[in-house]
Amino acid sequence: MRIKPVVNTDRPALARFIAGRWGAATAVAHGTVFRPAELPGLVAVRDGRLAGLLTYDVSGDTLEIVTIDAVTQNGGVGSALVTAVADEARRRQVRRLIVTTTNDNLDALRFYQRRDFRLIAVRPGAVDEARRLKPQIPEIGRYDIPLRDELELVRELAFGS
Repeated sequence: MRIKPVVNTDRPALARFIAGRWGAATAVAHGTVFRPAELPGLVAVRDGRLAGLLTYDVSGDTLEIVTIDAVTQNGGVGSALVTAVADEARRRQVRRLIVTTTNDNLDALRFYQRRDFRLIAVRPGAVDEARRLKPQIPEIGRYDIPLRDELELVRELAFGS
């Protein structure tokens, strides 16, 4: 598998991929509407095919993971993308990674915590508010859990290691 930065020629295909995975061209977190296909990102390619995508936004000393998708779960794609974005953050002298997920996404909570992310905030009702900005967000999420709240996780980055 190869991880490469998103380049402009990738963007039309990535826009279709994002719309297919996220139900729209937008993602909403903490009241902010993102257009992932327009953000910096990393693409995982396996056997010449798209295996995964991570998009991010940098603000000050924080790199926020906006979207992360692996075509096939449990194949190391997500881990490789998180490792690569942490390397990119260090290269930019960014001190921390943050990611927002939802209360129903138990798999994401497990994934991030196993990769040194810590839960730092719960925003009750944030998904209810996000639904006003992105009506495609369903009422019921994974595992038939009502989709209501955002959870924020952070990973502090060490330099020189």
